[in-house]
Amino acid sequence: MEMLNIVKIGGSIANNEQKLTPFLNEFVTLDHPKLLVHGGGSAASKLCENLDIPIRMVDGRRITDEPALDVAVMVYAGLINKNIVARLQGIDCNAIGLSGADLNIIPAQKRNHPSINYGFVGDISADSIDSYFIRRLLEEQAVPVFSAITHDNNGQLLNTNADTIASVLAIAMSSSYSCKLTYCFEKNGVLEDRHDEKSWIPKIDRQDYADLQKRKIISEGMIPKLETAFDALQNGVKYAYIKHADELNSTIGTELTL
Repeated sequence: MEMLNIVKIGGSIANNEQKLTPFLNEFVTLDHPKLLVHGGGSAASKLCENLDIPIRMVDGRRITDEPALDVAVMVYAGLINKNIVARLQGIDCNAIGLSGADLNIIPAQKRNHPSINYGFVGDISADSIDSYFIRRLLEEQAVPVFSAITHDNNGQLLNTNADTIASVLAIAMSSSYSCKLTYCFEKNGVLEDRHDEKSWIPKIDRQDYADLQKRKIISEGMIPKLETAFDALQNGVKYAYIKHADELNSTIGTELTL
């Protein structure tokens, strides 16, 4: 079965020209079919601050009211997505920028939490992903670039965690490809000491993750990455890694295993 690389970058990479350029230069060298998922939370937060829109987070996940959703759509599906696509075209990588609403690829349901009102936040499942169109794009040698915006099939756009989108896309595509899921950010992986880049942990399984949580080694922002990566591995994805964006093709980083 052919390998498919699903790579996710956060806003700390997508919003920083000096970090984005070397990452994209590495990304295009991946031999196998590939797709890119990006966040953009830092840019959305900055614009919210400029517009005096409150920013609220719970366990590393953003609460999205109507003004915050407008900002997320503009920043994620607009500015960042099209900038990445244009940059990829500039290095001879034929890319197409997509939100979950395009081609109905990622329908979602508005989150219904028993105690927290997350606002316009969408939850997704692999069963709802339209993998047919993704396969068609990959077969045409196109590189899909997904923003963290989905929709509810009733005309409402929703903000969805980009780590979750990457994981669920990997699960959905695992029936057609041997999927490798890689989360790239500004650290060398999961760190034993968050202040020491050399303390990255080469391999973590579920039990290790629980132990790290008990020791309060895991930061809030890392929780969605680890949770969604382990979920992917339990649902057909072959490989999962957390790496520095500059180390996409190196052995530096944390491999997750069951």
